[in-house]
Amino acid sequence: MINQLLLRLWRLLRGRPQWYFLWLAHPKFIVGVSGVIFDEQGRILLLRHRFWMQATWGLPGGYANKNERLEDTLRRELREETGYEVQVGSLIRVVSGYRLRVEASYRGTFLGGQLRLDEREVLEARFFHPDELPPGLLPSQREIIKLSLSSNPPPPAS
Repeated sequence: MINQLLLRLWRLLRGRPQWYFLWLAHPKFIVGVSGVIFDEQGRILLLRHRFWMQATWGLPGGYANKNERLEDTLRRELREETGYEVQVGSLIRVVSGYRLRVEASYRGTFLGGQLRLDEREVLEARFFHPDELPPGLLPSQREIIKLSLSSNPPPPAS
């Protein structure tokens, strides 16, 4: 019940107030990590996040803990949010995000695992063919996917 109340409050805040609360709750320098995770058929794993506006689809990822390697952050976040195990591959890009935030994006490979969603954060997880990405995906995330595909195409579909 308290989670439902907090979720409603979070959705009402929008924009600057949300960032302010994130700023208060996290170290003053935030490092975000995301991954373009391919399965054996060349499809990309996307998550529908509960906390994102209108629960849109997006790349899996999260914030790094203090002294945590970025590759370990991505593996941990995927394990926590989906139950999946992944191999983290090459770095796609690093950009400075909003204010005191840096975002690193990696290419990765799905290794397996039983889907167990952390329903507090994720509503749905699904693999999509690169040519059939869902609407509502942020332009910045489409760009990360495009960079991942251009630097190293996925394996051909079986």
